[in-house]
Amino acid sequence: MLKLEHVQKSFGGNQVLKDVSMKVNKGEVVAILGPSGSGKTTLLRCMNFLERADSGRLVFDDIDISFKSASKKEIQQIRKKTGFVFQNYNLFSNKTAIQNVAEGLITGRKIARAEAYDIARRALDHVGLSERYDYYPVQLSGGQQQRVGIARAIALNPEVVLFDEPTSALDPELISGILSVMKTLAEEKTTMVVVTHEMLFAREVADWVIFMDKGIIVEEGTPEKIFTSPSEERTWQFLRRITGEMDYVI
Repeated sequence: MLKLEHVQKSFGGNQVLKDVSMKVNKGEVVAILGPSGSGKTTLLRCMNFLERADSGRLVFDDIDISFKSASKKEIQQIRKKTGFVFQNYNLFSNKTAIQNVAEGLITGRKIARAEAYDIARRALDHVGLSERYDYYPVQLSGGQQQRVGIARAIALNPEVVLFDEPTSALDPELISGILSVMKTLAEEKTTMVVVTHEMLFAREVADWVIFMDKGIIVEEGTPEKIFTSPSEERTWQFLRRITGEMDYVI
């Protein structure tokens, strides 16, 4: 479904991605783990051209393009196939929850206003915000704002949803609610790529786990393999360090 081949990306003299290749199959949840600065968020952002990789290829269904030479039309084709959930919500502060969700449908997809609002309502209902349509972001908790962000992504009916550490900006008591929404999406066979520090989520929900460090994929495999018998010492070191953070029950 989605494949990245030999992706490289530098910021100035700092090479963040070093010849990274990976694939995502339809209906899978792929979790990307790794310490801060490992390149995982940059890799995710390259998937829908929020960052343009310096080299490499992206294959998405029948689309096969070079990162370096991709045209605006090709980039738009990829973005229509993806939804993106940001760490810090990225909501319009002057728009209500339903307006935030409908905006992309109206302006980006050219969907009629009435239809866009119907889609937005269904998306907000799906994430448990049926009573918050007309609330502004300032009137919502962090968890509710992130639910709006998820609703905005799924309202576009994307082929894959990309999550960039969706719980990292939340207070601990709000994290389980967001993970429950994501678990429901996974049960519905929503294709998802999730950059996360939530190890229980990765272990219990993901179909495939990728561990990155210093711009490369150190190891990848099933959750059982990665969490119980990783092949690489660096993976063991990372998991041992964060074992105490596995506090959240889905």
